Amino acid sequence: MTSAHTTIAQPPHRLDKPRVAVDRAASPRGPRWWKVRTRSAPYLFLLPYLLVTVTFFVYPLVYATVLAFYQTSGPSHRAFVGLDNFRFILRDPDFHTALWNTSVFAVFSIFLQLPLSLGLALLLNARAGRMKGFFRLMIFSPNLVGPVFVAILFSMMFTPRYGLINRGLHALFNWASALEFRWTQDPDLVMPALVIAALWMYVGFNMIFFLAALQNVDQSLVEAARIDGAGPVQTFFNVTVPAIAPVATFVLVTSTIGSFQLFELPYILLQGFGPRNAGLTIVGYLYNYAFDSGDLGTGAAVGWLLTLIILGIALVQIRLSRTVGSER
Repeated sequence: MTSAHTTIAQPPHRLDKPRVAVDRAASPRGPRWWKVRTRSAPYLFLLPYLLVTVTFFVYPLVYATVLAFYQTSGPSHRAFVGLDNFRFILRDPDFHTALWNTSVFAVFSIFLQLPLSLGLALLLNARAGRMKGFFRLMIFSPNLVGPVFVAILFSMMFTPRYGLINRGLHALFNWASALEFRWTQDPDLVMPALVIAALWMYVGFNMIFFLAALQNVDQSLVEAARIDGAGPVQTFFNVTVPAIAPVATFVLVTSTIGSFQLFELPYILLQGFGPRNAGLTIVGYLYNYAFDSGDLGTGAAVGWLLTLIILGIALVQIRLSRTVGSER
């Protein structure tokens, strides 16, 4: 007895659904949940940054704003005083002294540091050779050690009779009295001492920005100016200066901001703020009230006044730079 074998035709092979579509369909919450999860993924990645920003920037900023209208005695006791903190600060002679000292230091930072930085950048940009990188590192390296180390170093260099600064002045100019200069004890010499220490520390830092800007100057414009008969001075002011103007504005603004934030250098170098507060700065004034006296409210008010001063000066500098650039 024979059995008949029948062959059943198989249907044509169908392509499997994409894996993503299968996962969406197989998800217990359906495709709607998949869309929500896909759209929320970027925000989940941003969440750590947002938490850090809110914790360490937004909350302290709001708290400092509120605290500026209170008088405190430590972190737990405070009383609302309105604008009295700002009135007291603006009438305080010590704040006037701090504002004057900081402004003088900022002026010297602009009119001494920046020309010296630009001059060094021009020298390094003009020279070619293997030692160029070495000199660049040597000039920049003082900024790597920090203001505390610089203050300790210059406290020894300003030592009467044996300090390197006094002996150098005596050797160069043959001043007999130069050996007895007391840089950190004479109110008239405190600010020059701070300026000298800051020059050694920050000239190389600003030089790097100017050097980078000079290396990006279009050399075809320089060659065209020389062909037209322009000398080195004319080429510098008519070609180089407009080309590096954006970087110069940046260096000018950041140097001003850094000058108004001066604190560690005078505090360590003078072991305080010097005789008759000759080295007192705005941040040092804030430190005295917020941490020495425990009045965090007055310290917060000083901080907001400093912010407004820096913001106003920076806006004026940027506006003047744009005006000069448009005239060129």
